[in-house]
Amino acid sequence: MSIRPSLDDIRAAARRLEGVVVRTPLAPLHSYGEPSGIYLKPETLQPIGSFKLRTVFNAVAAKSDEERARGLSTTSAGNTAQALAWTARHFGTTARSLMPETAPETKVRAMEAYGGTPVLVPGAEVFRFMTEEGWRDEPYTFIHPWREMAGSATIGLEIVEDMPDVERVYVPVGGGGLIGGVGSAIKSLRPEIKVIGVEPEGCCALTRSLEAGEPVSVQCQTICDGVAVPLVLPDVFEVLREVVDETVLISDRAAKAAVKRLALRNKLVAEPAGGLAVAAALAADSAERGRCVAIVSGGSINADLLAEILTDPTLD
Repeated sequence: MSIRPSLDDIRAAARRLEGVVVRTPLAPLHSYGEPSGIYLKPETLQPIGSFKLRTVFNAVAAKSDEERARGLSTTSAGNTAQALAWTARHFGTTARSLMPETAPETKVRAMEAYGGTPVLVPGAEVFRFMTEEGWRDEPYTFIHPWREMAGSATIGLEIVEDMPDVERVYVPVGGGGLIGGVGSAIKSLRPEIKVIGVEPEGCCALTRSLEAGEPVSVQCQTICDGVAVPLVLPDVFEVLREVVDETVLISDRAAKAAVKRLALRNKLVAEPAGGLAVAAALAADSAERGRCVAIVSGGSINADLLAEILTDPTLD
């Protein structure tokens, strides 16, 4: 059974999210010259600073009272954990998240601040838990960070409604839930719109899987911790093969340069993973990309890293 959400699923998610998440605007990427034709979908404006609130809140809202009462769990590099803790507080239940020991302190502390419990383990253990479906042995109700696509698909729904003539949409790719959802909405409404997946050069599981024709694992070494996922699960891969037109690889340096540009020109704070789509749009030939949207997926960045990026003159 496909996990690709239908248009009815996506519209039901939009109704659940109404009044909870921000319907983020489409803002032009500021430039000092002619308009670039690049528009931003700043999911950094969500209450937790990431699109993940759409994914998690929709999934939890669809559960029964009994399922929510068991407590909620997930796995996360940080943004899903924050979304789960925020949502658990909303529904009056508990939240825990298995997180890699390398997760940024900003994200760990934020989950705690929302009332959740981070469980820090080696990164390999997190991905073993996911591939071996370790949550089936837990007493908690598990919210899958990649298979729940209907909530994130509302981003695609909003883009098409707010900019019917958009030609390309650039989407960061980690586990695939964001682009799977956005792509499902776009292809259901306007299949001619190109959906471009953007990965860091140092962690590109989707690109390598598409080349191989099947899911493959990769080594991950990137500053873009929000998308540092070394595999695409088989059922997620099947959705992405249907909705993704192409992928683009971006260097860590280009991702950081996008973070600096967003902060100084658009006054938006993004984490490196959140800057990927902007970097890809900027790198594309302007005639080819046309009128496009770049999703700024999250803004959870350590203050010292942000300061380092903003004061690096080589990123101008």
